[in-house]
Amino acid sequence: MAQAALTELGKEEGVSRVTIADLNLKKAESLASEQGEKFQATKVDGMDHNGLVRLMKEHDLALGYIGPFYIFEKRIAKAAIEAGINYVSICDDYDAYLEVITLDKEAKERGVKILTGFGNSPGITQMLAKKGYLSMEKPRRINICWAAGSNEPVGETNLMHLFHIFNSTTLQWLEGKETKVKTGEGMKVVEFPPPIGKLPVYYTGHAESVSIPRNLEGLEEVTLHGGVQPPYIVRTVKFFSRLGLVSNHNRRRIVAKVISRIQGIFKRGGADRSVFRIDVYGEDKGKDCHHYYTGVGHIALITSIPTVTAALWVGEGKFAHKPGGVYSPERLLDDPEPFLLELARRGVEMHYYES
Repeated sequence: MAQAALTELGKEEGVSRVTIADLNLKKAESLASEQGEKFQATKVDGMDHNGLVRLMKEHDLALGYIGPFYIFEKRIAKAAIEAGINYVSICDDYDAYLEVITLDKEAKERGVKILTGFGNSPGITQMLAKKGYLSMEKPRRINICWAAGSNEPVGETNLMHLFHIFNSTTLQWLEGKETKVKTGEGMKVVEFPPPIGKLPVYYTGHAESVSIPRNLEGLEEVTLHGGVQPPYIVRTVKFFSRLGLVSNHNRRRIVAKVISRIQGIFKRGGADRSVFRIDVYGEDKGKDCHHYYTGVGHIALITSIPTVTAALWVGEGKFAHKPGGVYSPERLLDDPEPFLLELARRGVEMHYYES
């Protein structure tokens, strides 16, 4: 995911220096060499709080790509707050979101902005959800769905994330209240844009279903479903879950290492792009209203373009009117339209269906 962000940052004249900080120094140095003169590399351990703080203090802003986020998001955000620099991440785990928002008061006191979940899902999905929310007088339901193509390049951390969000339980907003549901349940078939098309999706542990009800008032329902093309991959992950093979971080790490070595066999029949769809239902001018929004693209690009854009906007002072605190996209963007237009300009393909 981060490699796409490096390419985007390399295009920006206003960015003078980028440090690739990673536990694997050799790989970080190789990437820095490929990207050009403004890039450098250093070794960092995401569990080393003091080391993170020291490194962050040498920079204006940090982008968070250390996953899985249920382990790292709060740790990295806390280091950014202590270092006194703003932070933008692609954090996608619902429990990580619930942990990092506990730092809101501390971030506000230090005047630090923590932008969490600025990827595609979560990220663009929340921006489009708010667009739909603002497009009608009485929004009632927001249903968000995503689907990943198995023919996309992913690493072990992506696999650990997949195992995590299809294991145990998650939270959905049903009948006006937060409700615990079993991940992998709630199956429905959704019509996505090509190359995915119709696909079964399930309750998954992304952040939208817990962040949106906290920031957009009056909603009766907010749900998050996800899936993978081809569908048998989700069924396989659910089977691993039933066997207890992915019930904790260490087990997920072991299984991810094994699967990453043979993941080429799972690409057969899979799409090479990922998609999302947001349906918003409510009432406008006395009539029932349904607006929906879709997007498609290579997962690393549609994840990193929002992250980089948010980072640049923070650096340019476009959010100076916002105090320090922890922000998800729908909380930060009062009007998401200008940001969405910038994402489209940078190459994110989105389609709006508003009557």
